[in-house]
Amino acid sequence: MTLRFGIYPGGVLGDEQGIVHPVRPDEPDRISEALDALQGDAATLSVRAYRSFAATAVPLPPAPADPAAYLRRGRTLDLVLQFREPSGVLDGWPEFVREAVRAGGPDLASVQICEEPNADLPVLDGSTPNVLTALAEGVVAAKQEARALGSDLEVGFNAVPTFDPADTFWSDLGALADDRFRRSLDYVGLDFFPDVFRPVAAGQLADAVTAVLTAFRRDDLPRAGIPGSVPIRVCENGWPTGPGRSERRQSAVLETVVRTVDALAADLNIDGYSFFSLRDADSSAEGLFHGFGLLRDDYTPKAAFDTYRRLIEELR
Repeated sequence: MTLRFGIYPGGVLGDEQGIVHPVRPDEPDRISEALDALQGDAATLSVRAYRSFAATAVPLPPAPADPAAYLRRGRTLDLVLQFREPSGVLDGWPEFVREAVRAGGPDLASVQICEEPNADLPVLDGSTPNVLTALAEGVVAAKQEARALGSDLEVGFNAVPTFDPADTFWSDLGALADDRFRRSLDYVGLDFFPDVFRPVAAGQLADAVTAVLTAFRRDDLPRAGIPGSVPIRVCENGWPTGPGRSERRQSAVLETVVRTVDALAADLNIDGYSFFSLRDADSSAEGLFHGFGLLRDDYTPKAAFDTYRRLIEELR
């Protein structure tokens, strides 16, 4: 199976406390130039973007602000629709999803409903009440709208790895999901960051990646009644540089992770990989979340930039 590659090109991201803003603003021309270089001769590259719904609060700003600016040379949009309504009330949510599908046009290739609904952190949807119902209804609404438009839009959701045996996310989803949901689901995404939040020895990284992806496919998804015929994809993966975290190591981790994902693609039905993210929020900061980029905050490339470009060229 050939992987489809992508990247989040924005500078804004979230950490355990809230939103992290880049020290330098996004420069669309320089971002587009970097995306062109990564894409090379590939027919397409997925551009990941985020929009947020909150009826009774100020929603998170879109990130990046104008993803359409980067959709040239056959690049397509991978749009994440976050459910951030603090009350958990779904009024307006299905129509928000439908409107996003209508507005996306032919460049919209995939819609992810909710962002990490099993992660209870302030900027993630797992902290929002009623998120499982929002997830199930959002997937159905997006697919219904796509079918009405005659679109082959892919609709899915994502999650993070589950390490707690008592976690009930997947069984709860399985109890809630109905046949409409399962008929509407085109993929399930995984966000994971090996050797970032839990240290992994360099020689054990490939085994760790294999274990997480295998458990996701063979343990987690079956508990929700999701069959092996539904593809999985890596929606967010990265490794930040900073104090004690070298650019050389970032490049090596990226290479190991992508090659491992590619080697597992046929067996586990993996259809895509997207890197997080294109550019550092603040290359001089000591915080773990500030240095995820393939580029430094001044748009100069790290070693991992060429590594990802080369992997896309080889494995596309």
